[in-house]
Amino acid sequence: MNIRRISRHLVEHRWRTRRLFPPRVLDAIEQAIKAGETTHSGQIRFVVEGALDGVPLLRNQLARERALDVFAHLRIWDTTHNNGVLIYLLLADRDVEIVADRGIHAKVGAEGWEAICRIMEDDFRAGHFEHGAIKGIEAVSRELARHFPPQGRGPNELPDTPVVM
Repeated sequence: MNIRRISRHLVEHRWRTRRLFPPRVLDAIEQAIKAGETTHSGQIRFVVEGALDGVPLLRNQLARERALDVFAHLRIWDTTHNNGVLIYLLLADRDVEIVADRGIHAKVGAEGWEAICRIMEDDFRAGHFEHGAIKGIEAVSRELARHFPPQGRGPNELPDTPVVM
């Protein structure tokens, strides 16, 4: 059990998450997802979590493991073409994780997603949360457009609204 990590998570307050991602920023993120989804047939979800608490924190759950749980909980895997993508930010760990369904992950690969995460983390470290989130959404959208171009006016299978946990 890492005491420093537990301390970070215990002192990370929800007000900080709301300060970094106020309604105006969340709306800009939603608009970026909507705009991106006009260029491809994939689905993008953006989730920001301030800190872990309870069992995930005591189990020392890593950001990647938490992102996989969120991916399943939000049913991002449940898209027609297996091309749903989760962009997950765990503020207390300063970690971005991208979890992609098997249809798109097979085409982009872990290295491709990791490169997008690093770009976002660089912006977040500089305090540019809105810019970093939108830049990440645009990069994911480019990958989806390359491998899953739009197919007519398909349904929006997942909500575009960002989730704050």
